[in-house]
Amino acid sequence: MITSINKRSYPNTLIVILGQDKGKSAYDEKGDVTRITDEKGNVTGYNFFNVDQLIDYDKLPDGQVKLSNDDLTALNEKLAEVGFTDKLAYGKPTLVYGYVKSCEKHPDSDHLHVTQVDVGNGEEHQIVCGAPNIAQGQKVVVALPGTLMPNGQVIWPGQLRHVDSYGMICSARELGLAHAPQKRGIMVVPNEFTVGEAFDSEKCDELLASGQITL
Repeated sequence: MITSINKRSYPNTLIVILGQDKGKSAYDEKGDVTRITDEKGNVTGYNFFNVDQLIDYDKLPDGQVKLSNDDLTALNEKLAEVGFTDKLAYGKPTLVYGYVKSCEKHPDSDHLHVTQVDVGNGEEHQIVCGAPNIAQGQKVVVALPGTLMPNGQVIWPGQLRHVDSYGMICSARELGLAHAPQKRGIMVVPNEFTVGEAFDSEKCDELLASGQITL
């Protein structure tokens, strides 16, 4: 689940993204809540309007926000009040450390590679990567489907040159780190980082600043 705020474009509104928007969407408005569903009837998100009546909106920053347990309770109570039966809940982290188990040349590209990446908890995903420094044996930062990136892009499953890709291996610039080098390449983290753990932006930026991570 992604929760975000854009105070300039959508004032006093909390946007909740639950799934990829595919095809034609339908909208069901009840009070200050709009539910969005895809063409198969799957719920892909909610918009909460006049959200300052539910949570401390003024203290929340623009962009992705982490809601407290009290915030989540207030939103679920609002859903029930207006007549929606769904309940919102945070899932596991989607921006995590991964291990590149294999890296092969893309069959239809001279610069893309097809990787198999261990992202923890027994999960392994195929990810197509275009970084020039990608290699087998690296520990990297992986944006799994359902990740909201600092530039506003949401990562979903897709294809690159007809090969399935389930996520993105990230560069320091894509992660919005202040000390990101101004050259192409994914960020390789130290071997002692634990596969499957949530990405720590402050820790990684400190390592970049001190030269312990060079790309």
